[in-house]
Amino acid sequence: MTRTRFTRALTAAAALLTATSVVAACSGQSQATQTEDGKTVLRYEGSASQVGFVELAEDLGYFENVELEWVGDQTSGPQSIQNAATGETDFGGAFNGAVLKLAAGGAPITSVISYYGSDQETFNGYYVLEDSPIRSARDLIGKKVGMNTLGAHHEFVVREWLEREGLTPDEIRQVELIVVPPVNTEQALRQGQIDVGTLGSVFRDSAIERGGIRPLFTDETLFGSFSYGTILFRDDFIAKNEDAVADFVQGTARAIRWTQTQPREAVIERAKEIIEKRGRNENTDLVEYWKSPGVAGPGGVITEEEIQTWIDWLERNGELEPGATAPGDVYTNEYNPYSNGTYSPESGPDGEALEG
Repeated sequence: MTRTRFTRALTAAAALLTATSVVAACSGQSQATQTEDGKTVLRYEGSASQVGFVELAEDLGYFENVELEWVGDQTSGPQSIQNAATGETDFGGAFNGAVLKLAAGGAPITSVISYYGSDQETFNGYYVLEDSPIRSARDLIGKKVGMNTLGAHHEFVVREWLEREGLTPDEIRQVELIVVPPVNTEQALRQGQIDVGTLGSVFRDSAIERGGIRPLFTDETLFGSFSYGTILFRDDFIAKNEDAVADFVQGTARAIRWTQTQPREAVIERAKEIIEKRGRNENTDLVEYWKSPGVAGPGGVITEEEIQTWIDWLERNGELEPGATAPGDVYTNEYNPYSNGTYSPESGPDGEALEG
């Protein structure tokens, strides 16, 4: 597939739009540094007490020409891709709606692989108290919905659900979306500070164990098995480091596929080992709640539907000019070995068969 170059993400609307306006003037570090043995160093942000697919790929030995350099942790997808766009990191990942907004704001970026989504085991739920009078979308008018950040996955999913349930644009604007850190969401819900809380992974499972809450809806009930977010690079970085980007994508794709084909216990054990080895003063408690990779396509292959869904949404809401953006403008599967559906090398670095 030929890669097409595409010349907000809304953390708090104006903040990221302001950042994208200076991308052209701040192209960042387009030529990556090299290690003594000739590997390309890729700077990235991780997540505390969690193991990303890129980190798993490095630990499994799937990178041949790439070495990762962790520069800190982040909790916001829009911030992650803003940092990649301005050159503070070499790659970042976020919800595809935020990626589209960043690209539409003038950032020359390309998504290269899907890295998160939902399935029957891995999903985000939008929960209310068991005795809450809220039973339908219409009951949310004038109510508060808490989520980890605005302008990303949860805001788009909530607004999509409200629209599907028949609310008008004016009614949807009356539903208040507020930022609540995931670690505080359950408490805020139980104390009545918010009417709906967004809960996923360990926060969802532990809250359900304590009882007294019920789901209003989930992202999986809306879209089924669906990848929501992609990892991207700046176009100038790809142009000057194409071999490294290709190696990064193939290794990350194989790591995703490894989690898609291995027993859950094996993935959890490997993640624990990685966390313990890297020495970041973390614990491994969160890893126990890992259920599934939550990536729809084999090896993180991006589908046109996963991009077009949010183009349509943004156009309907007047945030993208109709017809100005096509899915192929913002992503490529060029470097993903699973894109043809037949990748099956004889064995991986650990001797396991890698069937795709």
